[in-house]
Amino acid sequence: MSSPSTLLDPATLDTGLYIAGASVAAASGARFAVHNPADGRELAQVADADLDDAARALDAAADAARDWAARTPRARAEVLLRCFSLMKERADWFATLISLENGKAWDDARGEVAYAAEFFRWYAEEAVRVIGEVSVSPASTNRILVQYQPMGISVLVTPWNFPAAMATRKIAPALAAGCTCILKPAAETPLTALAIAALMTEAGVPAGVVNVIATTQAGPLVSTLLADPRVRKLSFTGSTAVGKLLLREAAGQVISCSMELGGNAPFIVFDDADLDAAVEGAMLAKMRNGGEACTAANRFYVQRGLYEAFSARLSEAMAALKVGTGLDAANQCGPLITPAAVAKVDRLVRGALDQGARLRIGGQPLDGEGWFYPPTVIADVPVGADILREEIFGPVAVLVPFETEAEAIALANGTEYGLAAYLFTGDLQRGLRVADALESGMVGLNRGLVSDVAAPFGGIKQSGLGREGGHHGLMEYLEPKYVALSW
Repeated sequence: MSSPSTLLDPATLDTGLYIAGASVAAASGARFAVHNPADGRELAQVADADLDDAARALDAAADAARDWAARTPRARAEVLLRCFSLMKERADWFATLISLENGKAWDDARGEVAYAAEFFRWYAEEAVRVIGEVSVSPASTNRILVQYQPMGISVLVTPWNFPAAMATRKIAPALAAGCTCILKPAAETPLTALAIAALMTEAGVPAGVVNVIATTQAGPLVSTLLADPRVRKLSFTGSTAVGKLLLREAAGQVISCSMELGGNAPFIVFDDADLDAAVEGAMLAKMRNGGEACTAANRFYVQRGLYEAFSARLSEAMAALKVGTGLDAANQCGPLITPAAVAKVDRLVRGALDQGARLRIGGQPLDGEGWFYPPTVIADVPVGADILREEIFGPVAVLVPFETEAEAIALANGTEYGLAAYLFTGDLQRGLRVADALESGMVGLNRGLVSDVAAPFGGIKQSGLGREGGHHGLMEYLEPKYVALSW
C-alpha cells in the first residue's frame, strides 16, 4: 500500500494567483488562510483575488485565446498527455496535498488523483475526434456543412470536495476544444488547483490558457467575469441555490452554462438483491470521500424482507471504519471540511431522532481536535423527516423500509433533485425497468459507483444542466457552425 509522502512541506507551495503562466500576488496584497480539517491548524496563506485580479485573469485568457484555438488538435492533445504523465508521476505528492487541505482519507485521496489525471488522458484522446458533418439538404438546393469551433473564454467554478478531479474535469475538455479558461476554486481548497496550474505550465500549456484565482469574494468576482462579453462559457459545480443565481447572471450576456448542482441520491435494495453486494455497494456509494460527494447515497430504501438483515450488516460495516487524519494510511474516514459542516450533519441527525428515527451507530460529533463526525446509521426514519429532503454531505446512512416496487420508485423520485440513484436487485428485468423509471441523470444498477471519465456525468431537474465527462463533456465547449454551400 502507498503511504503519504513526507516530501510535501506546505510552506514550499506557490500560494499566489496563477495568471498568465506565473504565480503573482493579489493586486491588493490581501491573503486568506487555508486550514487542515484534521486538526484545524493553518496550512498556508493564499493570495485573495479581487475584481482587479479577475480583470487581469480575463485579459490573460483573452490574449492567449487566438493562438490556443489555432493549435492543431494533435498539438493540444500532446500537451494534455504530458499533463497526465506528470500527474501520475506525482500521485503521492498530490494525494498528500489533497488530504492536507481537504481532509480526505488516504485511499480516497489516491483515488481522486488517479481519477483527476484520467481526464487529461481522456480529453487528449477526444481532442482529435471532433467530427463534423456533411449532408444534402432535403430539397437538394445545397450541401449542409457542420463544423465545431471553440466556444471561447470559459469561467470554471469548482467545489472543495474533489479539488483535483473537479478542476481537471472542466479544464481538460475546455483545453481540448481550444478554449482558454479562468478557474475559481473553492476558498477551502485552493492549493490543489494552484498546483495543477503550475504542473500544466510545466507540461507545455502556454501562458494565459489556464488561470487560477482563489478568492474570499466569490460572488462579486464571478459576477464581474460573467458581465464581460468576452466570456462565452460558465461551468459551475456547487449548490443548487448558487447555481440558480449564476444562471440569472449569465443570462445578461447569454453565456452558455453547464451546471452540476445538488443531489439527494436514493439507494434502493430489493428483497432479491445479493446482500453482500448490496452492503458493499452501499459502503462505496455512501462513504466515498466520507459522504462529502454530490453522488453520495443519502436515502436508503430497503424492501421489508431484507430490511433488518441489511440494516445490521450496514451498521456493522460502518462501525468498523477507522476514523482519523488521511495522513495515516490506515484510516478510512477523514474529517468533514469545516466546523459548520459538522454542525449541519449533527443538526440533521438530531432532527431525525426527534422525529422518531432509531439510532443504530454513531450519532454525535467526536471530541478532540479536527472536525470529525463518526460513521452513523439511522433506521426506521419517517418518510416525512427533514433529513430525507436535505443533502447530508456527511457519513450518515438513513434507512427507510418499503413494501412494493411502485412505492420505492415514488419515494426515490420524491425530490427536486435528480443527479444519481442506485438500485440492487437479482432480477435484471426489474433492474432495467426501475432504472428507466428513476428520475435521475445517472443510475448505478448493482453498482455503488457511477463516476467514469468516459461517461456523461450530470443530473436532471434541479441537479443541473449539461454533462461532464465522455464525449459529451467536450461538446459543452464547442459551438456548431453551419455553412450552406453548393458544388
